[in-house]
Amino acid sequence: MNVKVRDHVIPPDELRWRFSRASGPGGQSINTTDSRVELSYDLSASTALPEGLRERARQHLTGRLVDGVLTINASEHRSQWRNRQAALSRLAAVLFEATAPPRAARRPTRPSKRARERRLESKRARAGIKDLRKRPIAE
Repeated sequence: MNVKVRDHVIPPDELRWRFSRASGPGGQSINTTDSRVELSYDLSASTALPEGLRERARQHLTGRLVDGVLTINASEHRSQWRNRQAALSRLAAVLFEATAPPRAARRPTRPSKRARERRLESKRARAGIKDLRKRPIAE
């Protein structure tokens, strides 16, 4: 069960699995099956990703990393196998997003003349509506 992130593959020996009893549906068998999955990936010790991608992921995931380890839980399915698949796909999605290159900086532009005119027209219209709320002038 390799995890593919961009052009790199994370081998299964870099992933740590833990299983425990899940809450939720499952009837009486829920008390005997360890269907909840906890997947841990040590991002700082990984050799599968190059240093540049690891650093980018570390910066992007600062709130989710504990001592350089990313942990993902899955317990939405009744079977351990499906929870394992869910955790793997979630790990791939999180790492794909975290290793994305930064977006290009926005080039500042000025509003067009027509856009400025429209803005001022709408402000005048709003001011006119508010003027109608005033008490009429007694003659």
